[in-house]
Amino acid sequence: MKTLTSPKLLKELLARHGFQFSRSLGQNFLIDENILQKIIKGAAIFPEDRVLEIGPGVGTLTTALAKKAERVVAVEIDRSLLPILQETLEGFSNVEVIHGDILKLNLDDLIEDRFGRQPFKVVANLPYYITTPIIMRFLEEEHPYASITVMVQKEVAERLAAQPGSKEYGALSVAVQFYTRPQILCKVPASVFLPPPRVDSMVVTLEKRSKPAVDVASRSCFFQVVKAVFAQRRKTLLNTLTAAGMTSMDKTALSQMLIALNIDPKRRGETLTLKELADISNQIKPSRPQA
Repeated sequence: MKTLTSPKLLKELLARHGFQFSRSLGQNFLIDENILQKIIKGAAIFPEDRVLEIGPGVGTLTTALAKKAERVVAVEIDRSLLPILQETLEGFSNVEVIHGDILKLNLDDLIEDRFGRQPFKVVANLPYYITTPIIMRFLEEEHPYASITVMVQKEVAERLAAQPGSKEYGALSVAVQFYTRPQILCKVPASVFLPPPRVDSMVVTLEKRSKPAVDVASRSCFFQVVKAVFAQRRKTLLNTLTAAGMTSMDKTALSQMLIALNIDPKRRGETLTLKELADISNQIKPSRPQA
């Protein structure tokens, strides 16, 4: 197999196997060698690395990863792609393909069995409809990943790396930046996929932090605050926190608490930094015990 980024070769491969694209699975295969190499470079894959790939498709990215890494474990949900992967990955003894849904698999068992709980890197060209659930699963669960390098919808990438005060900044931005350091690597036009999606994409790397970006007394309380302040972006911070019903503090007490933290109660939640959100969650008095 010379190169799976060749549209002609890819079409012949798919036709030979009678493959039909699934719209429900959001299947779009990369046909640009330059973008492929940018993903590999951005993921910083070295000979000693173990890689978990999500959604290998026909194996375009998988083969490139296999040439760089010690081991690649690829999880593919579409059974009809398995015989294609068997063909395209022939000769790569360091690759294992697992048929399954990454959102339903027992990741603890998979990581223990394949990587022995050793650090690994996640690389994926994610279907847009499951981008956030997959990213959040890795962020929230205690898995020893070192980084997550993903190709996602442009608007999602911008939200992952958004800064306070921007229209893209939201609860997803805070969650991602709490656990990782996001960096947008490159923009990917729709024209470099077969078939082309309706939107452009971006490649983003999320480097795992050794510890969360800010110190919080309770992660549960912190993310309750985050959810509350972004739930109604047009409301002031004071009104949003009051309406959330998550605290035993009345409006006056909340206002005094914010002022003591040098946070204007009239500010909008979308202007708050992670540090300010952490300060609020550390001072607010929950209406029920927090983990």
